Amino acid sequence: MRRRTLLTGAVLSAVAGPALATGTARAADPGPSVTRIATTRLDAQAIYFVSYDGLVNNNSFQKNGLLTYKGYQYAAWYTADRNAVVGRRALGATTWQTVKVGHTLRYNDSHNVISMGVSRVDGRLHLNMDSHSDGFTYVKSVAGLMDNPAGLSWTASRFGAPQSTLDGLTLTSQFTYPQFVATPEGRLQLSYRVGISGNGRNALAEYDGSRWTALGEWTSSTGTYTSEHGSSTARNMYLHGIDYDRNGRLHAFFTWREQNAAVMCNRGGITNHDTGYVYSDDRGRTWRNNAGTVVGITGGSDRVSVNDARLVVDPLNPDHSLMNQESQFTDSAGRPHAIISYVPGRFGQCTTNYVANRTANGRAFHVRRNASGAWQKTEIPVPLNSSQRTKLILDKYDNAYAIFPFGRIAGASAASGYTDWKLLFDGSGLNAFGEVVIDETRVAQDGVLSFMYQQKSSGTTPSALHVVDFRLPA
Repeated sequence: MRRRTLLTGAVLSAVAGPALATGTARAADPGPSVTRIATTRLDAQAIYFVSYDGLVNNNSFQKNGLLTYKGYQYAAWYTADRNAVVGRRALGATTWQTVKVGHTLRYNDSHNVISMGVSRVDGRLHLNMDSHSDGFTYVKSVAGLMDNPAGLSWTASRFGAPQSTLDGLTLTSQFTYPQFVATPEGRLQLSYRVGISGNGRNALAEYDGSRWTALGEWTSSTGTYTSEHGSSTARNMYLHGIDYDRNGRLHAFFTWREQNAAVMCNRGGITNHDTGYVYSDDRGRTWRNNAGTVVGITGGSDRVSVNDARLVVDPLNPDHSLMNQESQFTDSAGRPHAIISYVPGRFGQCTTNYVANRTANGRAFHVRRNASGAWQKTEIPVPLNSSQRTKLILDKYDNAYAIFPFGRIAGASAASGYTDWKLLFDGSGLNAFGEVVIDETRVAQDGVLSFMYQQKSSGTTPSALHVVDFRLPA
């Protein structure tokens, strides 16, 4: 039986893997703060429907629905008439240029988000959209569009025709969760899931400026997981993110979701369990556990499995409605941080309705690896008041910011060892539906936290979609 980990501020486990660069917050460094500086409207009437408790324009797992590159910010969304749109603005501008890319949303399914990526090797913008365990639509811009935004017009002619493959590369008929990530050399990788919830594998493809190549699957759906209630022999790994640090290490926090609900105390919960972590030092070809041991080869027969040793950094059984696909970030020393959330044991040892129980009693936790290589975990003293996800970023001083549902922002200082979490912005005036989409790329470029949010509506009545900006410590 797996031990429940419900402590706060506790050291979780030691790490015997390769040493990381050291980085220490200085006493003179400013603590976390946010100053709201601007709000711009992307669309007065964006499509609105709630499915799987989320919105198709504001599911926080879409990487990236909002990004910044070479002085311009880009956003992607679906309009009220279901058209996929990409907008851009110069940083600080109050208006957005928009272009339709020739695709319309097929289903009212909030999984079918639009994700963007930039291949620095040739200056293209890439979009992958409209997929949930089926096909996808892919669109890419002309070469150089991202390198000269001021000199090139923002028109539909700058984008190619929508495709059902990656320039002829067919990946899988069961495709979900596209996430683009740029390699340190400027190539672009696409992370995605093959299969379905509870029985799927994570895979990678890579674009080198001339063609896409399938690197293959790197996780396994097989093996046996046993809780105190029962066993399951199929699952999928849900990523909290997949990100390169400045030293070229690829980090991935995750949870497992079991196919068999018999592992739970009550079928009204959710079969997610454990927070795990793996990393790669060879651009996602080889995956290692906390001890530095190889646990998976992308495209090979040995893939990361639920039965591999030393994957778990925070053990938790499926009885607490642990959320999947939350958030991660790396600090200036390359150390990994994550946000996870669940219903702590002080509210009971068995959730019976994961939406209601998380809304009433869910809490978010900051999990990170410290300078000595040990994992630490701190509860953030801000109730979720939602079943949905919280996002994480770190500023130039390594202060941490948790962006909660409804656009609330909490922060903690690196100088305190992330023990002084407090609410910095309560979401006043946003009227946000729930989850927000963070611009993970902008923080390092100009010290601004940007996120996209959609205003609450009802039924299928369209509502306004906005981007709000906050100045972080200079």
